[in-house]
Amino acid sequence: MHISHRQHFFDHIAQTSDYPLALEIDRAEGVYMYGTDGKRYLDLISGIGVSSVGHRHPEVLKAIYDQLDKHMHLLVYGEYVQGTQVQLAKALADTLKFESKNPSPYGLINNVYFTNSGTEAVEGAMKLAKRFTGKAEFISCFNAYHGATQGALSLSGAESFKQSFRPLLPQIRNIRHGVIDDIEQITEKTAGVIIEIVGGESGIRLANTEYFKALRDKCTETGTLLIFDEVQTGFGRTGSFWAFEQYDIYPDILLSAKGMGGGMPIGAFMASQEVMQVLKTNPVLGHITTFGGHPVSCASSLAALQVTLREDLPAKAIGKGALLKSLLVHPKIIKEVRGKGLMLAAEMESFEKLKQTIDLCIDGGVVTDWFLFCDNSMRIAPPLTITEDQIREGCSVILAALDKI
Repeated sequence: MHISHRQHFFDHIAQTSDYPLALEIDRAEGVYMYGTDGKRYLDLISGIGVSSVGHRHPEVLKAIYDQLDKHMHLLVYGEYVQGTQVQLAKALADTLKFESKNPSPYGLINNVYFTNSGTEAVEGAMKLAKRFTGKAEFISCFNAYHGATQGALSLSGAESFKQSFRPLLPQIRNIRHGVIDDIEQITEKTAGVIIEIVGGESGIRLANTEYFKALRDKCTETGTLLIFDEVQTGFGRTGSFWAFEQYDIYPDILLSAKGMGGGMPIGAFMASQEVMQVLKTNPVLGHITTFGGHPVSCASSLAALQVTLREDLPAKAIGKGALLKSLLVHPKIIKEVRGKGLMLAAEMESFEKLKQTIDLCIDGGVVTDWFLFCDNSMRIAPPLTITEDQIREGCSVILAALDKI
């Protein structure tokens, strides 16, 4: 007989809002989650972009079990040669071996620093940019989200999200995502520009190739490191393994997490050896972590990477995203559906209508969500393994909910 943990959830788990979904999930498999009462839920948000190869993918589970039979944590990061770390770092570097007409002046990215999460990857990238350039100013975008630790939070482009935690880091300015004129704010004083290829929590905002090429040129001209935050977009979500591949540009630092782990916690900041080597000296151990690159997480991530490439999930995401766009049409409530691949936002006229829709969808067995800085748009980011029939199943529930409203 199942014992409900619901009351203990409210009594003992630190709450992040007054209105958690509070679904009690007993197990998950593929694109579905199952409540303790046996109810099945189609997961259209992948745990916010995490379960890209689906929940408990068999190859990911096997990699985890195999690593558990060898060892778990051994020593703090960077001291021992650990096979799973090395294999994953090499596999990541291999995904970045391509030429661009708008390259980094520091060469191809081939060094990986593993972290526990996306926000830790951002923190490491900020330290790396300051140390390499000798400068302290950072530029990010309005309504961008890069994490909740203090350095990452300082980059946030939404004052409402960070005003209660000031003072935060100084010398941080915001520009508009996709607006070429704002690029002129980057100067010789700027250590790094951190930007999402697709604006995530702002509600899936796209910029064109001209913008990104101008951004790359300006950063090269001013000696500024161009940092791409691909925490949400990486590992195939937008139709290519890395979203920046679609714009013929190349960053100086690249960030990854979320879908990278196959369901396990892991993140990374990556750069060329020329850039990354500054963390070794003055001081020694300039950046350090105990659990970053945990061997079990690395094994899971490597399996997820291999599945993603072998099954050509990035390319398949393009067609699946197009199908979602064609189905998510409602004459009265859906204003537009925007995005790339399986990273979509369905915009509605108000938060009230969206919240009603989300609640009705959960009743109907489909889990969706909204965005931190765009609360009138529905988040659609299912596992990349979702089938066309499952897409139709999810959309039929959403449209039925809209008709009830």
